[in-house]
Amino acid sequence: MLFIDNQGITDASVNLAIEEYALKHLPLEDDSYLLFYINAPSIIIGKHQNTIEEINLDYVKENNIQVVRRLSGGGAVYHDLGNLNFSFITKDDGQSFHNFRKFTQPVVEALQSLGVNAEMTGRNDLQVGEQKISGNAQFSTRGRMFSHGTLMFNLNLSDVAASLHANPEKFKSKSTKSVRSRVANIIDFLEQKMTIEEFRAELLRHIFGMDVDKVPQYRLTDDDWSKIHEISKERYKNWDWNFGLSPESNVKHSKKFPIGIIDLRMDIKDGHIQEIKIYGDFFGVGDVADIEDKLRGVRHEEEAVRQALAGIDIKHYFGNLEFDDFVGLVFLKE
Repeated sequence: MLFIDNQGITDASVNLAIEEYALKHLPLEDDSYLLFYINAPSIIIGKHQNTIEEINLDYVKENNIQVVRRLSGGGAVYHDLGNLNFSFITKDDGQSFHNFRKFTQPVVEALQSLGVNAEMTGRNDLQVGEQKISGNAQFSTRGRMFSHGTLMFNLNLSDVAASLHANPEKFKSKSTKSVRSRVANIIDFLEQKMTIEEFRAELLRHIFGMDVDKVPQYRLTDDDWSKIHEISKERYKNWDWNFGLSPESNVKHSKKFPIGIIDLRMDIKDGHIQEIKIYGDFFGVGDVADIEDKLRGVRHEEEAVRQALAGIDIKHYFGNLEFDDFVGLVFLKE
């Protein structure tokens, strides 16, 4: 494994472009990569999410918080200079997508070596006790994948709560606490206080098993950087990608499944699905635009929907979700 140094860049639109470039263009025949990056105040939106509904737009504008959509699924997260992000970039061997433990275990072990009693819980989180310190997401394309996550080292937790809208589907359980009380900073659990730069160095040392100055690196070339900035401009600084246009809709069906929330917006006219958009915080390999395309113009009737989706592997798009569960959501009774 090689370490990629992002040269201290804190622009989320550039850091996500580095990650995408490494995933799609760096050689993976013999090597995998580890990327660390820290972003200035920003909200990173999951690929399938409705940006406007996830953020407190007034607060975001007033506080000059950058909003960037990532390639991976999952939920929206707040980043600032107290948050360390990691990304493992590797081949997709057919066994690793959805296997968050494989990629978080080295991080958990590093945290435990620092006296932080972290463990993986639920779908994709790292927690200390009942408090979340890390969320993780994955993306796969053409036999390659990355598994990336946050490490809330010394985050401004007030900004987390103020900048994001909590989806009520996430909080239906009586035992679920508020966003502010459910998250915590790693620095509060450390036996020995340190800066985020020192924390990053400790993680590198533990993951690679050697002194930081001996960690093997892939050094981005001038040509690499040129392509990275092109990706940043075309995707991550593009309003259409980050916010997009929500289609007109007169039907909203949303439900929380074990794989995450799926939120359907449909514009139904004369008994037909004129337009459909699928939102959510699920993790899938396939692009749900394939399903949207299949359903446009189809009668809003169960057998017609089943026929339109015949042959579609629903799990390829949503994870471990049954075909009948998705069809049931299209016709959900409120």
